[in-house]
Amino acid sequence: MLTLRQLRYLRALSQHGHFGRAAVACAVSQPALSMQIKELEKELGVALVERTHREIRLTGEGREIARRAEAILLQVRDLTDYAAERRSDFGTSLTLGVIPTVGPYFLPTVLPRLQRQYPKLELRLHETRTETLIEGLLAGDLDAAILALPIPDTSLESMPLFEDRFLFVTGDETEPRRSLRLEDLQSEQLLLLEEGHCLRDQALALCSAAQPAAMRRFGATSLATLLQMVASGYGTTLVPEIAVQAEVRPQSGLRLLRFKTPEPSRTIGLTWRATSPRKPQMRKLGLLLKETWRDYGTVPDRRRAAG
Repeated sequence: MLTLRQLRYLRALSQHGHFGRAAVACAVSQPALSMQIKELEKELGVALVERTHREIRLTGEGREIARRAEAILLQVRDLTDYAAERRSDFGTSLTLGVIPTVGPYFLPTVLPRLQRQYPKLELRLHETRTETLIEGLLAGDLDAAILALPIPDTSLESMPLFEDRFLFVTGDETEPRRSLRLEDLQSEQLLLLEEGHCLRDQALALCSAAQPAAMRRFGATSLATLLQMVASGYGTTLVPEIAVQAEVRPQSGLRLLRFKTPEPSRTIGLTWRATSPRKPQMRKLGLLLKETWRDYGTVPDRRRAAG
């Protein structure tokens, strides 16, 4: 008889294209996963996988059945979420995604508050790039995600949480300006995160009109590395205000400059599947996140950011 376990194994095989990696993702042995795939093929009466010595690939029937299995597993997830939502305020667990340029700076204030209000809630966190978070939401692997809006996918819903302003960062302590306009970036050597980071895309969008003299990419995967490059004299950059307290220390040699009004910013929001039965919970979570930002989400030492 066809089982949900077999469908999960097929989904993992479709995602990873390798029996070993799929087995690791499912936390089972490779022979056990392979046996279940063969049982599924026997039950359905079609070949799902082309096996060679070097690689495996799904057959045409295998790809279509994997696609349908994905939809079934998502419905099963929604069913269990619905039951959990009826049992308690937030259910027993919540899987939350967050982008790397928000997680380290916002979660330390959010998590204690969430734990105090919902002590029985098991929270699972996944910090990764926007594209991967959206894939996780659509697959049902994530209940919600904190990321930069807007999200163009119409199968997802979002709640704006707060505006995160951008500041200009330079290692030149003799910089005479107390504030600047986006047009002032034309003479700057801007450093950006590597491709794939939404913060890089946001910076490019802000700078599209200014057309800086040069925009360098050093392969930096974190704001911390990017700011170290600026402190070492390799250029300048833009930093979201949410990261200032953690990343820009008084002794770092970095100077922050605000932009003139209207200050450029990004909108941070909470996103979930439009079909999720946990939408009431997600809205309640969004309100908690908004309250947390209102109480704690400012740069405490305003003197560090001239403006």
